[in-house]
Amino acid sequence: MSELVVIFRTQSDIEAQIVRGLLETHGVMSVVSSAVPHSIFPLSVDGLGEVRLAVHPAQAEEATRIIESHRTELGDGGQLVRIRDEFEALQQAIGYRFRDRGLVEHAMTHTSRANEDVSGGVVDNESLEFLGDAILGFVIADVLFREFPAFDEGEKSKTKASLVSTATLARLAERLNLGEHMLLGRGEEKTGGRRKQALLADSYEALIAAIYLDGGVEHARAFIVREFASAFADVHRHGAGGAQDYKSALQEVVQARDLPLPEYRLVGTEGPDHRKQFTVAVVLQGEVLGEATGASKKEAEQEAARVALEKTEN
Repeated sequence: MSELVVIFRTQSDIEAQIVRGLLETHGVMSVVSSAVPHSIFPLSVDGLGEVRLAVHPAQAEEATRIIESHRTELGDGGQLVRIRDEFEALQQAIGYRFRDRGLVEHAMTHTSRANEDVSGGVVDNESLEFLGDAILGFVIADVLFREFPAFDEGEKSKTKASLVSTATLARLAERLNLGEHMLLGRGEEKTGGRRKQALLADSYEALIAAIYLDGGVEHARAFIVREFASAFADVHRHGAGGAQDYKSALQEVVQARDLPLPEYRLVGTEGPDHRKQFTVAVVLQGEVLGEATGASKKEAEQEAARVALEKTEN
C-alpha cells in the first residue's frame, strides 16, 4: 500500500475540516492527523499543534490544485494561513485579531449551517455560546462589584440582568454588524436569521468565548469592558437597572402629542421552555412602531419601546 502524501498543514482543526470537506466535494478522500489531543472544542491549543491532511499519492497533485484555487491569503514565506478570510472586517470591528482564525468561524456557525453540512466537519457555536455566557456574566458581575459598591445584592442582580439581556446583546451585535458574518443554513437565511435578536445575542456570546479561548481572559475582559462602556455609563446616570424606562418614556412622548397610549402585542415565541424567546410589537393607532425579542415579555416590551422611541425622535 502506497504511503499517503501530506498536502495541507494548519494550526486549526476547523480549517482542516473545511479543507477536507472541500476535497471530498471534488472526489478526493483525505486523512486527518494531529499531534495534539482533541478536546470538546474543535481547535488546537494555543496554536502549538499542527493538523495535517494526507491523500493517496495518485490524488496529491489534484488535491494541491484544488487547495491552491481557494487560496486568498499568504503568510510569511508563502505558507497558506487561511483558505478564505471573510472575517477580516469583523476582526477590525471588535479590535481583536485571532491567532486561530478558525475560532471566529466556529463562533459564527449557527446550528442550521452545521446541520446542512454533508461532510460532518462543521461544528455549531452552541458550546461556545454556553462558555461565552458564563464569561460575560463573570466579567459584568466583577465590574459591578468594583465600580458600584453602594449597590446592594438586589440592585446588582437587576443591573446585571439588564446588561446581559438578549435585547442588549443583540443591540451590541448589530453595532458590530455581526449578522453579516453569521454562517446560517438556507432555511434560517430565508426566514431573516441575520436580523433575529436571539441569534445575534447567541453569536455575540460565542464570539466572547472565541476571544477567551484564543487570547485568554484578559483579552475577553478588555473586549467586554470596551463594548459595555456606554452601558455602564447609563448605570452611573440612571442607577440600578442600567437604563431608562423606555416604556414610560414612550408613553410620555405620545401623551404630549395627544395620542392614545401605545399597545404591546405578543407576536410570537421561539425556543424550548427553559430558553424561550418572546417577540413583542408596540402598536400606535394601528401602526407598528417597533418590534423586539427578549427572554421575557417585559424585556421584549422595553426593547420594542426603545425602537419606537428612535422612530418618533427621527
